[in-house]
Amino acid sequence: MTEHVLFSVSENGVASITLNRPKALNSLSYDMLQPIGQKLKEWENDERIALIVLKGAGTKGFCAGGDIKTLYEARSNETALQHAERFFEEEYEIDTYIYQYKKPIIACLDGIVMGGGVGLTNGAKYRIVTERTKWAMPEMNIGFFPDVGAAYFLNKAPGFAGRYVALTASVLKASDVLFINAADYFMTSDSLPNFLTELESVNWHKEDDVHTNLKEVIGTFATAPNLESELSPSLEEINSHFAFDTIEEITHSLEKAQSSFALKAKETLLSKSPISLKVTLKQFIDGQDKSVEECFATDLVLAKNFMRHEDFFEGVRSVVVDKDQNPNYKYKQLSDVSEEDVNRFFNLLNA
Repeated sequence: MTEHVLFSVSENGVASITLNRPKALNSLSYDMLQPIGQKLKEWENDERIALIVLKGAGTKGFCAGGDIKTLYEARSNETALQHAERFFEEEYEIDTYIYQYKKPIIACLDGIVMGGGVGLTNGAKYRIVTERTKWAMPEMNIGFFPDVGAAYFLNKAPGFAGRYVALTASVLKASDVLFINAADYFMTSDSLPNFLTELESVNWHKEDDVHTNLKEVIGTFATAPNLESELSPSLEEINSHFAFDTIEEITHSLEKAQSSFALKAKETLLSKSPISLKVTLKQFIDGQDKSVEECFATDLVLAKNFMRHEDFFEGVRSVVVDKDQNPNYKYKQLSDVSEEDVNRFFNLLNA
């Protein structure tokens, strides 16, 4: 519904998109995505618009991801399944479009930014985190896979940090979001509204070089994050374990290490769906040499196949619906998942 997304245009050339479902942590529905895509296309060719701001309503975050409860309905309803597929098609199309957008997009990653919220913002030229940022690709927790182009952008993180973040569904603070190159600037949450006010006070129609002047305005408010990166000191250890090409080798390496980091990482991995782990690792290995468009094309095939696999619905039931945190996945252990099982997910409607 369009009231779940608010659009505004200032006289000085700043257009804003505000996700407006604060009680649902601004989670995305198909009815929200459609008008977002339409407005972005309209604004790209509108000479009155110089730049676009993406933000979330309320105090808890920008966006917690897709509306998982609605997608869960697809488990027993063909119409709902078709609607879910349209959701992913629309979502990935908009996310890809943002990477290619001609005008500057400023994304405010304040508070919770997860899954679909990451997808909607990662292609923006100016991504701002705060001390309240909680950033994650949490799909491994529900028997799914890190989508919205994760195999593209997380493969650009230092070493194998992106692979680690994806497979473990780690929740990151601002300093680590910056470390993995998923954000560009840090501001305090108190200064962010002042920055947005300043943004609207500038007459962008009179600016010859919008990007240069925008960077100057951002620089007035941006500062260093108040906490050190947690991933950076662990990067050498992450690289030594997560460089392997199979989940079995990764878990074996972690077990041999016996460090507290390694044991925790192994325990985290083994709590995930075995098919999700193996599909995701292949997705990331294959994605290393793919373009953003190719990664999103793979994501769409994977998403449609996961929507036809019981582990996704069991994961959602366990975490979101019944909240017992005790999923009964089809595959009980890694050895139950064959290479053929994994490869089927990469062929359209074959899982």
